[in-house]
Amino acid sequence: MMFIFEKDTWQEIYDSIRKNKGRTAITIFGAFWGILLLVGLLGAAKGIENSFNSLFGDFATNSVFISGSQTTMPFKGFQEGKQIDLTTRDVEIIKREIKGIEFIVPRNATGGQVTYGFKTGNFTIFGDFPLLDKVQKKNLISGRFINQKDIDENRKVCVISEGIYKELYDRNEEAIGTYLKVSGISYQVVGLYVTSRFEGTNNIHIPFSTYRLVYNQGDKFRWMVVTGKKEFDIEQVEADVKLLLKNIHRIHPDDTRAFVGFNLGKEIAKVTGFLTGMQFLTWFVGIATLIAGVFAIGNILLITVKERTKEIGIRRALGATPNKVRQQIILESLFLTLLAGSLGIIAGGLILMFIDYKEWLTNPTVNIPIILIAYTVLVILGTLIGFIPAYMATIVKPIDALREE
Repeated sequence: MMFIFEKDTWQEIYDSIRKNKGRTAITIFGAFWGILLLVGLLGAAKGIENSFNSLFGDFATNSVFISGSQTTMPFKGFQEGKQIDLTTRDVEIIKREIKGIEFIVPRNATGGQVTYGFKTGNFTIFGDFPLLDKVQKKNLISGRFINQKDIDENRKVCVISEGIYKELYDRNEEAIGTYLKVSGISYQVVGLYVTSRFEGTNNIHIPFSTYRLVYNQGDKFRWMVVTGKKEFDIEQVEADVKLLLKNIHRIHPDDTRAFVGFNLGKEIAKVTGFLTGMQFLTWFVGIATLIAGVFAIGNILLITVKERTKEIGIRRALGATPNKVRQQIILESLFLTLLAGSLGIIAGGLILMFIDYKEWLTNPTVNIPIILIAYTVLVILGTLIGFIPAYMATIVKPIDALREE
């Protein structure tokens, strides 16, 4: 192994590379491109996953949103076009009759003017239960979310998003304990949180019971979030809930537009499947390209050995052993592989940094162990492929090599 540290060994490798700059560039490009592609695609896949997660925040993935609309078919004496209003009674029946439900959260929302001091803005006002924090965990900066006592006592308290804070408050001003006027009524701020892009940035939450009194909603609400248990199919849960609601509100079973909704669990499953497929394709394409690149190194080295036949013959005649020649060729293959892999990882990292800087994707990264595994595989393959030209270099007899023109 001491030959690795000999100056003459590296001088010969340097001379070989210097004499054939174009061929050397072509030699390392395949392996360089393979590991660059692997790092880039894996990082992009992770960036897409992170972007998707940041979009929905901490929302329970096995959820569906359901709201009432208008009927499109007459049924049991009711004409089409009947407006469907969801009620708290519907929630109790659904809880009792439908299996597989973990949470049901009724919600109300409206637009309104919010004032703090001399600053005013129009924001979305939600009437919510404390249970919402379990379905969509709030990333609180300070304070708390709505609690059951707020509901029971119809308290005039509110929880605001960071977007509202930035518009109405001065920088570093304490918001907790201050009062906002929401549609002319004062509410004490008890919580401040960071929103996800899915729910918007300018939201204010007040107790569901307070909302119902202030906006004269009675037992009606706009929509509900239904979260299924992990072992249940959320699409089936949605179908069961809608069918039960049709029975409650006397709607034709085939009327598909009386209730509208968005099945978050279904959409997340699609994206998850896409990400899994993309990761599999990335590994397949990356490894295939790596192998192709390594074979390219072997082929180019075979050509190099053919061109250096006379040189190898002279070395053999001067006393170089077959093992010495073999080690020289393998070391050259290993060096080119290491160089290609290092350049590919650096280039891939720079590309991912640029994507992150431009905010095209959220934190596109690749785990270091994965990079090390890919790099190790590349080095092993590069070493093994070097045995072929090394063997070809040693089977030629010195006298025959010297006759080579």
